[in-house]
Amino acid sequence: MTTKFEVNGKQVEVDVEPRLTLADCLRQNLRLTGTHIGCEHGVCGACTVLVNGDAVRSCLMLAVQADGAKVVTVEGLSNDADLTPLQKSFRKHHALQCGFCTPGFITTAHALLTEEPDCDADRVREVLSGNICRCTGYISIVEAVLDARSAYKKDGAR
Repeated sequence: MTTKFEVNGKQVEVDVEPRLTLADCLRQNLRLTGTHIGCEHGVCGACTVLVNGDAVRSCLMLAVQADGAKVVTVEGLSNDADLTPLQKSFRKHHALQCGFCTPGFITTAHALLTEEPDCDADRVREVLSGNICRCTGYISIVEAVLDARSAYKKDGAR
């Protein structure tokens, strides 16, 4: 099936099998490998992308379901000139180790901070509870997200 959608601000058209997940389409067809595939059951959060502004598990969504949608991957949140404030905060707070879960955490945190730049620690923990990290622990990740709030309050962007 042919499906057309926007990825990171660019229109794409891909021919996919109807059963292909959005995660596999992004990685295999579009070579956007920042979206990681972990559990393939929607539990770990490594494959989280934004679809029309909402954080979505791309391993649970079929590529054909993205037809007409605006998809943003972790690559689309990047700033070519420098790290984004959220990325800098993750580095500052040592909120990553192996990095496998990081794209999902960054994408999920971006969605939260875009909608709720004044969120508190309890809200951050609640929203991030759907993302699993096996090596860093969550204290530094929560601290990083809280520290990045000011960047979202100023201009509502990255």
